[in-house]
Amino acid sequence: MLFRNKMKQTNKKKMKPYRFGFDLWGVVIFLLIMLPDFIWFAIPAHNDVLRIDSKTELLDTIASVCQVLIVAGLCTLIHRQSKKINWTPLIIATLICCLLYYAGWILYYQGIVSVPIILGLCIFPCLALLFYAIDRKNRIALIPISVFTVCHFIYGIVNYL
Repeated sequence: MLFRNKMKQTNKKKMKPYRFGFDLWGVVIFLLIMLPDFIWFAIPAHNDVLRIDSKTELLDTIASVCQVLIVAGLCTLIHRQSKKINWTPLIIATLICCLLYYAGWILYYQGIVSVPIILGLCIFPCLALLFYAIDRKNRIALIPISVFTVCHFIYGIVNYL
């Protein structure tokens, strides 16, 4: 009987690799990525080429929906096999991407607008989210992150390059 109960518990865990919970670090990473955007909304840069009407409205809508799904996935879905947050190579890569994203915004606010800066502002936040989701074994969040990355990249190319 004990063996049968153990098998049922093991099968349930295999069928349900995720549990609902609250991932504080998921919220922190998302807010770290959004902080420059909040500043940009409130305080425009001197040579602000990013404030134009978008030519990719459908992609923008898809990206916005994906952003909501990313937050929901990263902050509420926790893989049962993910361990306590630690200094893994993926977490370090996440933080490096956040720092490169911040560096891009600093250069942008200094009036340096170039292809690498614009692409960095598009790609580094997406990579940070991607690395974090991989580290947390959150395959469900990888779907909207991947779609958002493609949409954001196309948006950057079509509208600014």
